[in-house]
Amino acid sequence: MDCRTQIELIKTGFSKNRKLLIAIGDETRQNIITVLMGNCTGLRVGEITARTHLSRPAVSHHLRILLDCGLVSLDKQGTKNYYSLNIGEEFQSFFTLVHNIAEFKKAKDAGLLTGGE
Repeated sequence: MDCRTQIELIKTGFSKNRKLLIAIGDETRQNIITVLMGNCTGLRVGEITARTHLSRPAVSHHLRILLDCGLVSLDKQGTKNYYSLNIGEEFQSFFTLVHNIAEFKKAKDAGLLTGGE
């Protein structure tokens, strides 16, 4: 594959993953993600608050961002809201981006890129 094609794949990947990259780039949201990883059935805001030592408004704010990028899902059961990690298509797209970057690096290191800028 030529250099320009690989770069375009990577640009597209960055664009497609922008919300996810912003979401996982924040240390507080990383902490919430790891808390959610420890529970397969979902957690309520109060439980996340207790485990992260953040305020309820802070947890709600960060959960909104994680929901927006699709990394967290919400399960409403009556008046209770349960948040859980949604590792699906969002991370598959991210894995593809990382793979494309790794392939670019491998090709560059081997001197195999053609049509460079």
